[in-house]
Amino acid sequence: MAFSSDSLAIFLAVLDGGSFSAAARRLGRVPSAVSMAIAQLEAELDLLLFDRTTRKALPTAAALALEPQARQVICQLNLLDAQALQLHKGLEQRLSIAIAPELLTGRWSLPLATLAEEFPGLEVEVRSATQTDAVRMLHEGTVQLAVMFERPGNDERESFLEAGSQLLLAVVSPQHALAQERNLSVREELLAEQRQIMVASGRPDGADPRMLLSRRIWLTDSYLATLDFVQAGLGWAYLPQPLAQPLIVAGAITEVRFNNMTSRLRLWVDVIWMKSRPLGLGARRYLELMRQVFRDEPPRA
Repeated sequence: MAFSSDSLAIFLAVLDGGSFSAAARRLGRVPSAVSMAIAQLEAELDLLLFDRTTRKALPTAAALALEPQARQVICQLNLLDAQALQLHKGLEQRLSIAIAPELLTGRWSLPLATLAEEFPGLEVEVRSATQTDAVRMLHEGTVQLAVMFERPGNDERESFLEAGSQLLLAVVSPQHALAQERNLSVREELLAEQRQIMVASGRPDGADPRMLLSRRIWLTDSYLATLDFVQAGLGWAYLPQPLAQPLIVAGAITEVRFNNMTSRLRLWVDVIWMKSRPLGLGARRYLELMRQVFRDEPPRA
């Protein structure tokens, strides 16, 4: 095999430096060693790679044809070395995260862009899951992290990081009966009789009880489905502000107000993991990035 990682590095250094001496300085070698390595490579390939008739090493057509693939191979070798080093330091093969559907449109996914850049070999799996399902998957070991709303009480088997809050808005279609109330101020008894659309796993108690206000419930498995039902006038729902606000401004949906309590629900968010399972390098980096994202989050009132 003519090309090796060393010969590829020398070949590209001569291309980039324009001479054997410049390549030698870059590689920390003597020019004669670089010249000899190129000559050996040319002999093995039976190709002339550089024109030596001048003081500069001018690449031939053959060298220029080989350059793109050579750079790609070197890039892959560098990625391979980096991943091997990361695995040595504890990088997991796959990082699985369960995220409450209300949080998918917020800042909790921002660290993933940095993870993709820093750990290109890391597989990432993000699962949209209700509170109940996220906790179940965490305890079963299906996921390493769960991003979800804060729960009352603490489970001693879990560790957690507080990660900001999410504001949920009560919204309906502009044609819905609730939108016709005077000043959009809805009485509690009227609200209880109106159909509420919720994201839950097969049953209403699979959703956060703080969001359950109506006696008539329809369930969906995603916020896009919930939004479709709301826009069709089939009921009202709590939607995350990042998703709802542009649609409210556009007039596609309407925010309703409750006359005896706030219609805006702010819930605090935790990232949870199991104490009994040491986190890999990717998960630890995700937590570190989350701390940075929410460092300037206003404190609780």
